[in-house]
Amino acid sequence: MADEHEPRTSWTFLTQHARVLLMISRDPQVRVRDLAASCGVTERAVQAIITDLESAGYLTRTRHGRRNHYRVTDHTHFRHPAEARHEIAGFLELFADLSPPPGAEGNHGTRPGGRHERNDRS
Repeated sequence: MADEHEPRTSWTFLTQHARVLLMISRDPQVRVRDLAASCGVTERAVQAIITDLESAGYLTRTRHGRRNHYRVTDHTHFRHPAEARHEIAGFLELFADLSPPPGAEGNHGTRPGGRHERNDRS
């Protein structure tokens, strides 16, 4: 008999898209390999998520030598109609002070106080 206090499934509040976007906002030069390891998904899944986020206007990706550099567009709004009046900037700010997950490397792009440079399109 299962404990009635155990969850039925292993769901979480944040989607993989949200996790990837948060990690990119913390480190604009993060590698796909590191994103995949921290999120517990494949590199191919992370590449698809980045493509989704880029296509939807949440971030831009530019090549710097052999590395990608990402810029998060803070003033984009959530996609779901229930949250569509809210910009993602508030969501990113809510999680900005959290330390990166175990195994995440570096702190490129960090501002003093743990905040990261983002593309603040006005």
